Amino acid sequence: MGLLTFVISQRAGEKFLSEKNVVTDFLGAVEQRTGIKKKILAASAVSLTGLYLVYGYGAALLCNLIGFVYPAYYSIKAIESESKEDDTKWLTYWVVYGVFSLGEFFSDIFLYWFPFYYAFKCLFLLWCMAPVAWNGSQIIYNKVVRPIFLRHEAMVDNMVSDLSGKAMEAAENLTREVLSTLVKNKALVSPEVQSDQKSLPISSAESPKTKAPLSKVIQENRVRTS
Repeated sequence: MGLLTFVISQRAGEKFLSEKNVVTDFLGAVEQRTGIKKKILAASAVSLTGLYLVYGYGAALLCNLIGFVYPAYYSIKAIESESKEDDTKWLTYWVVYGVFSLGEFFSDIFLYWFPFYYAFKCLFLLWCMAPVAWNGSQIIYNKVVRPIFLRHEAMVDNMVSDLSGKAMEAAENLTREVLSTLVKNKALVSPEVQSDQKSLPISSAESPKTKAPLSKVIQENRVRTS
């Protein structure tokens, strides 16, 4: 069984190296400059990556990049292409990736101490994105995710509709309370402002009782000079 798996993996690797993509283009450029064949370069890169995932620092980041960058690139290409088969393929991968990430979130505290955890995780993600008939995401989706989803689809739809209705109701109540609070605060502030304006003292220059007419002042000055 192990020998069969190795042979199938080798054939899948050869098929991948024969295709035209970003990785094979890069390996082809390196092969032209160094004279080293693509197979040797790919095997060396895989070996170094495996060793780094086992002993290197930041293995979690490297593993997540491997499981995200390549699928994200080909997901964008699938969106831009006219065919819908590749869309279904990468949507299936992201569904399985999301389910795996959710399970990993709750079990990471235990799996973190498992030897070679990130190496096995990287192999699992590579299996899920592999361009082969026994693709991991297709198998897991058809055997695990899809049956569970179809069994609980109606219940999940009811829960989502109930939660959305309650969320809308809560948002409306919150908006209504905020508006009523603003109206009450405005009603309390307005009388205080008016009372402050009424209590302000009138200056002597603006007082109508102390301010004498100009004509009367001129007449008094003439009487005094005469």
